[in-house]
Amino acid sequence: MELRHLRSFEALADERHFGRAATRLHIAQPALSQQIKQLERELGVPLVTRTTRRVDLTDAGRRFADHCRAVLGSLDRAATDMALVAAGRAGRVSLGFIGTATYDLLPMAAREIRQALPDIRLDLHGELLSPALRTGLLDGTYDLVVLRPDGVARPELDVQVLRTERLVAVLPDRHLLAAQSSLDLASLAGEPFVMHFSGHRSSMHEHVLAACAAAGFRPTEIIEVGETVTLVVFVAAGLGVALVPEPVRRLALEGVAYVELTDQPTIDLALATRAGEASPAIHRVAEIITSLRSLGGG
Repeated sequence: MELRHLRSFEALADERHFGRAATRLHIAQPALSQQIKQLERELGVPLVTRTTRRVDLTDAGRRFADHCRAVLGSLDRAATDMALVAAGRAGRVSLGFIGTATYDLLPMAAREIRQALPDIRLDLHGELLSPALRTGLLDGTYDLVVLRPDGVARPELDVQVLRTERLVAVLPDRHLLAAQSSLDLASLAGEPFVMHFSGHRSSMHEHVLAACAAAGFRPTEIIEVGETVTLVVFVAAGLGVALVPEPVRRLALEGVAYVELTDQPTIDLALATRAGEASPAIHRVAEIITSLRSLGGG
């Protein structure tokens, strides 16, 4: 049984006339009649009854017509879906976001992608750390990641800077400096600092230490946490102060004040993919995220 036989029988079942069905199929009427006879021999049951004016379906013919429509409909849907996949408009894309990009870029990107590419299935993962994102990108856990570049050349990754963000100070709202519109980072030299994990577990830790070093000091007491939300909560609890990228202001947690720094240290936010990525869907999603680079940043 061939697909052309199914299409031929579907046309005959719709038209109930060999001549009209043959015209619709762009084949000769004797060829159509021969195909129907081949089907009947193969299935072992009569599918149609023929009269001089019309064709009627037998009970078996009506049931087989339903099967034909189901099979051909599924094939048509598969072809349409594959065309969408080839155009980058369908498929599955897994996105990972560093914690500080979870609060502004993730929701914006999700809305834009779902509006522009409704047939793309998004797997979203937020509140992650840059080293884990890089590892997940390379092992296939994620297809695209938004992270903090560490300046290390990795030929296996393509990294594109999305925007540069200002760092701001986070203080307990009862802190003596909390009401100021801006402050020198050096004025926090004697404070305990709440930071993301050190070592290879987070990139923010080293960025904050570098900003402090540029201001002429190194924090004497450091409390390490894994998530940005936890960091801000610890500051609200009075356990120390912190430096965060400006978009973290969107957390709007009670008990803290965000204060700009006069020296304005900055940090980059980047989009990374695997080098040589061939998926059209991943490239489409990356284009949308890149188009949002100027939104929400400092």
